[in-house]
Amino acid sequence: MPELPEVETIRRSLTEKLAGLTIDNLDIYFEKIVKEPTDIDRFKEIVTGKKIKGLDRLGKYLLLQLSDNYIIVIHLRMTGRLLYVADYEDVTKHTHLIFHLGNNYHLRFVDVRKFGTIYLLKDNELDTIKGLAHLGPEPLSENFTAQVFADSLKKKSKKIKQVLLDQDIVAGLGNIYADEVLFESHILPDRPANSLKAEEVEELYKSIIKIIKEAIDHRGTTFSDYVDGEGKKGEHQDHLKVYQRTEQPCSRCQCPIKKEKIAGRSSHYCPGCQH
Repeated sequence: MPELPEVETIRRSLTEKLAGLTIDNLDIYFEKIVKEPTDIDRFKEIVTGKKIKGLDRLGKYLLLQLSDNYIIVIHLRMTGRLLYVADYEDVTKHTHLIFHLGNNYHLRFVDVRKFGTIYLLKDNELDTIKGLAHLGPEPLSENFTAQVFADSLKKKSKKIKQVLLDQDIVAGLGNIYADEVLFESHILPDRPANSLKAEEVEELYKSIIKIIKEAIDHRGTTFSDYVDGEGKKGEHQDHLKVYQRTEQPCSRCQCPIKKEKIAGRSSHYCPGCQH
């Protein structure tokens, strides 16, 4: 699933291209992708003719800002892609929605597994989406402070890996970067969150910011499906220390990286230098 660095990279690759364009028409090939409104004809009626004012992001969600205070909220889920392509290019398999833009380009939503979602809302209705209603602070925002993060862990007895994946605690972290920040901060993923010492929490906080910044600089991580809005792959997969490196030597202590299920998710860690 695209995490914060991937979704931010998509946003950056599309923002200047889309701003100011008009949505002249749209084709929907898989109607279930649109969750709100449930009336597809109503969705088309509202969106057609709207001008794109900008593209924002909240956590793993993309927010396409439209005229008349409408917002199209897009969640890519596991395999979703949002691609800006010339209108003469062949429509590929698994393309579920096409926005026809006023400059002879398309914005296409492509999703192999069909888990992605699209909502059309007014800008004051974002909290009607469950995933946005209680979204935690963004790792690179002013709201994500060491104290806020420490306070959020104090009452959590769940394993720290599970807590990091909770979007109410930190917005945008997923399986890849949770593993990487825990390695960076020398913390085992199965530690209870409230067992961490103050200095460990501080180190984890710094690691989250560091790893997310680096991943954005590398334009995200591509293993299979993820590409940016121009179809370009990310590069951060070449910089991962533990994720998908099972039995390879740790870059710090040479101990083989291990993989196990923690809270239902595959977790990668070094048993030699994470404690």
